[in-house]
Amino acid sequence: MASAPADLMVPALIERKRDGGTLTAGEWAALVRGYVAGSVPDYQMSALLMAVVWRGLAPAELAALTEAMLASGERLRFERLDRPVVDKHSTGGVGDKVSLVLAPLAASSGVAVPMMSGRGLGHTGGTLDKLESIPGFRTGLTLAEVESQVRRIGCALFGQTAEIAPADRKLYALRDVTATVESIPLIAASIMSKKLAEGLQGLVLDVKAGSGAFLPDLGRAVELARTMITLGETAQCPTVALITAMDRPLGRACGNALEVEEALQALAGEGPADLMEVTYALGEEMLLLGGVAPDRATARARLERAVASGQALATFAAVVEAQGGNPRVIEDPDLLPQAREVEVYRAPGAGVVVAVEPRTLGRAVVEMGGGRRALGDPIDHSVGFVVTVKPGDCVEAGQPIASVFARDRRGVEVGLAALGSAISIGEPGRRPEPLPLIVRRIAGTEEGVA
Repeated sequence: MASAPADLMVPALIERKRDGGTLTAGEWAALVRGYVAGSVPDYQMSALLMAVVWRGLAPAELAALTEAMLASGERLRFERLDRPVVDKHSTGGVGDKVSLVLAPLAASSGVAVPMMSGRGLGHTGGTLDKLESIPGFRTGLTLAEVESQVRRIGCALFGQTAEIAPADRKLYALRDVTATVESIPLIAASIMSKKLAEGLQGLVLDVKAGSGAFLPDLGRAVELARTMITLGETAQCPTVALITAMDRPLGRACGNALEVEEALQALAGEGPADLMEVTYALGEEMLLLGGVAPDRATARARLERAVASGQALATFAAVVEAQGGNPRVIEDPDLLPQAREVEVYRAPGAGVVVAVEPRTLGRAVVEMGGGRRALGDPIDHSVGFVVTVKPGDCVEAGQPIASVFARDRRGVEVGLAALGSAISIGEPGRRPEPLPLIVRRIAGTEEGVA
């Protein structure tokens, strides 16, 4: 990899960005090359990132940065594949196991899905951590392995490799320790540089909004969605976004192995209604972008058939086996990690459930050992919650409404306290106003409100 040109005056570029100016495409390319090669040091790049946080990026700058990050590594190649290549990306939430269901479901419905995912970040869960609760499951595939598996099965579920956008890996680690993560241009460039490396013909974005989302504010969620759509369109990758609710957990299960078990139930046609609604809505978009369904009703019918026929579950089983996992978990979820302690949480009083606060539960999963405080922390895949009520449900005093799954008594106490804080019960007749599950659809200049 070539280093930055010797005459690249990085301090002058930092100063220009700091003062509200713009950098050219060539300057961004040279900066990224130099940073990956080591000729642009961390302290200079961190100063530039902070300038971006304060000043933002012009559209041409954002496209240039994304392209430079993409060009820093390799890309998946799917020439002469007999089906369109489409993927989905979620900005993450609590109980969001959609990827586990959607990838094999879409693959069994006519599109190829090379789904590159991430690990848990803060209070939000990560698809890779969930998959690795399956005994033996290997997420560290090479690009050649991904390409081969997608051709054979139609689907691969893997993590970012050293071959894909190495600039993003290095920049993200720097952003994590310099308080520059929550910048919409930098988030968009990070996500899209990886997704565009997958060789896609279409991309569907699931951008979460609400108290449990990475970006809780609806306006910022919409801004991120539009920014990523623009990057996709610029790269000739048609991109659609759904803004979906994360003001309560999605489904019932929160925690790695518990969410895998719920995903298996969903693939078998027994998933929670809210999980299935979001999954089907995203799946419809994937099939429409791939051109394998002429309209939304046809796409929905095809997805429902894949579940009812068992094909979606069979595809997931094939992925598990191909990636070294124990396929027996499909029939026997007890082979997943099991919590040592399980305790039921009962409603403290009668009334209506006003809120189930997802961020509180997500943070508790981390504290119980189911997430990471630092990058190398080990994870207890067995811990978490199953919450059986939603905002608007009526409950009686003493009614079982949730369960804590923990590795010890301290974890049980942490979990019970979190449930007591997260689940609010109000007077009968008081009705909460949660976000609709599908808040908004955004595609180019087209925007629909649920």
